[in-house]
Amino acid sequence: MRTAYLLTHDHALAEDLLQTTLAKAWFSWKRIDGNPEPYVRKILVNTYASWWRRKWNGEHAHDVLPDAGTPDRSDHVSGAHDLWQAMERLPRKQRAVIVLRYFEDLTEAETARLLECSVGTVKSQASKALAKLRIDPALATETTMKSVTEKGDPR
Repeated sequence: MRTAYLLTHDHALAEDLLQTTLAKAWFSWKRIDGNPEPYVRKILVNTYASWWRRKWNGEHAHDVLPDAGTPDRSDHVSGAHDLWQAMERLPRKQRAVIVLRYFEDLTEAETARLLECSVGTVKSQASKALAKLRIDPALATETTMKSVTEKGDPR
């Protein structure tokens, strides 16, 4: 659930992603030897990737919501919102690399295997993502912003 939430940054989408992942894993559960976590994580990341490849996911926006929903209990955390805002601005592949490498603590090789790309791609995507996070206004400190304005925008 944590990985799904870190990828989607939405509780409802994370629950949907996890439920879809577990449903897919259930069909091949007999073939899973030993620890099922890496297998299920790969299904989760692949399902997430297939969701963002689609142009339309079957949902329609409405002016009036059907229910009021429940309040988000994480509102009391102030500093974390800055990181979430910055992560949301990253492209999805870069966000996936950051989540798997730094939140899930996977190696570059494990991340590359899960994302079905080369280790070099993982390194370059992580480097680009970290560079974007370093200059993101939500994470910038007063000192960082001062040096950026004095030297010019590094982008």
